[in-house]
Amino acid sequence: MSENYTTSTAFLEALQEAGVSYIFANLGSDHPAMIEALALAKKQNKKFPEVITCPHEMVALTAASSYAQMTGEPQAVVVHVECGTQNLGGAIHNAAKGRIPVLIFAGASPYTQEGELLGSRNEFIHWLQDVHDQRGIVRGYTKYDNEIRTGSNVKQLVHRSLQIAKSNPKGPVYLVGPREVMEETTQKVNIDTNQWEPLASAALPAEDVKNIVADLKKAKKPLVITSYLGREREAVEELVKLCESLSIPVIESVPSYMNFPGDHSLHCGYQWWNSPDKIELLTDADVILVLDSDVPWIPMKHKPNGDCIIYHIDVDPLKQQMPLWYIKSKRSFYADCKIALRQINEMLDNESLDKTEIVTRRGKISNIHQQQVEEEQELEQINSEYITPEYLTSCIREIVDENTIILNEGISNYPIIYKHIRSNKPGSIISSGAGSLGWHGGAAIGVKLAYKDKTVISLTGDGSYMFSVPSTVHWMARKYNTPFLTVIYNNRGWKSPKLSTLGVHPDGVANEMSEFHVDFGPVTDYAKVAEAAGGAYAQTVKDPKDVKGALQNALQAIKEGRAAVLDVYLPAIHPEKDVDFGDKAVTLMK
Repeated sequence: MSENYTTSTAFLEALQEAGVSYIFANLGSDHPAMIEALALAKKQNKKFPEVITCPHEMVALTAASSYAQMTGEPQAVVVHVECGTQNLGGAIHNAAKGRIPVLIFAGASPYTQEGELLGSRNEFIHWLQDVHDQRGIVRGYTKYDNEIRTGSNVKQLVHRSLQIAKSNPKGPVYLVGPREVMEETTQKVNIDTNQWEPLASAALPAEDVKNIVADLKKAKKPLVITSYLGREREAVEELVKLCESLSIPVIESVPSYMNFPGDHSLHCGYQWWNSPDKIELLTDADVILVLDSDVPWIPMKHKPNGDCIIYHIDVDPLKQQMPLWYIKSKRSFYADCKIALRQINEMLDNESLDKTEIVTRRGKISNIHQQQVEEEQELEQINSEYITPEYLTSCIREIVDENTIILNEGISNYPIIYKHIRSNKPGSIISSGAGSLGWHGGAAIGVKLAYKDKTVISLTGDGSYMFSVPSTVHWMARKYNTPFLTVIYNNRGWKSPKLSTLGVHPDGVANEMSEFHVDFGPVTDYAKVAEAAGGAYAQTVKDPKDVKGALQNALQAIKEGRAAVLDVYLPAIHPEKDVDFGDKAVTLMK
């Protein structure tokens, strides 16, 4: 055994054994042993996961998370002690709430200070970065956390962590290792990775399958509501089969995946439930299947009638990370929707169905779908004076093909993007599934690393663009050859806080005075940020007639290996405060 076989070497070997492809790293004074182990592996032509240098930890974890979203395979993130852990920021929230498997490793300040062990404290920062409970910083967002105390069982800890991360409900895990431990010379341990597979997916009890089928057969106005069923692409096929068998309409509630083909005649819309109008499919339903959804409806706005039978099937039915959560369901099941739907479909195949009623219902639902499509098409018409988000999204839809993946972080334009992109292929559109902004940039890098031959288009608001650390994102995109297109839906401010305020105080003083503290004037040249940081193709678009040409220019740039950013001006949220200094900025400064 080489004397250079350390805990860090064993840690990296374990990641390789587990199928981790990338380590998204922001290294620091706690990682000399890991840096040395990586260098030695390169010298010896030993295969370890590829290191992706990430100048900001938020981007690192977001990239790792989106890679796992698209492939199902967790990646590793390495950050610097408690400072790097805190700099993960909202990305740890997104990974937790979005149920994304990822392994985060952070070093810890050395625990000796007089040279007792290799790695002992030798920099002033080692005293300042030693905190009482480093793991506690993220404990509320992780499924598992632990400290590596010896190299003798580090592989077991890594494989256990990943087993937990990949078992439903999935999520991030966090390990720490003090510098002396990671420098420790140790013996190699051989691991049978078959012993560390994630837990098998759960099915529905046979008797409950019968009850669900019986209630669906009797239903006059059945409905399916889902949000993230599409994370398993085969589940989409099973849902389509069920809905076509019984003519059941589908509503996607705050979706984070493509859950049901948007152009299917049984697709009846994407809901954020903020509309004051009655949603008749929900309020009139007599049987509802809630499939993988955190917020199937908002009770104070819309909810099913009191007699409705509700079945809830979810990989996370208890929502244990949500202190307040419940819906009025006849039964809730911890089950994999792909398996559960397959069970229901198999039983339906053996049941006699009232074809006349099903055909009649199909006609009614198809009419609802067609009416929605026509209303959306009307909104997509070009306006000669300004660019609408509906028109912009329809233009983006025209450049989308079977090889395109859309990332949606449109915030106030979330529903518009889903409605007007109308994705119909599983895996063709994703969102973070959570609430911390700035996801789209790092996510685009992760998706592009996972699918190098795909066209990746990231749609974002101007506020979330700033949150994404674009200087880091575009530096990484150039360094690691992951070109993608960013389209900024720029309304010169945070529209969502304004909408939230109006939702609670529609006739309040803030509305009276038009004072919401959310406008971004004077305007930043967002596209130029990406150009300066990563050599991206940059263009600002203000005229509706320039939108399609700009999209073609941007597509050509990414085909040539260069990221592109289109900063598209929509109507400002505060027209009276919409200040674009442009070339006047220099004069004003003088």
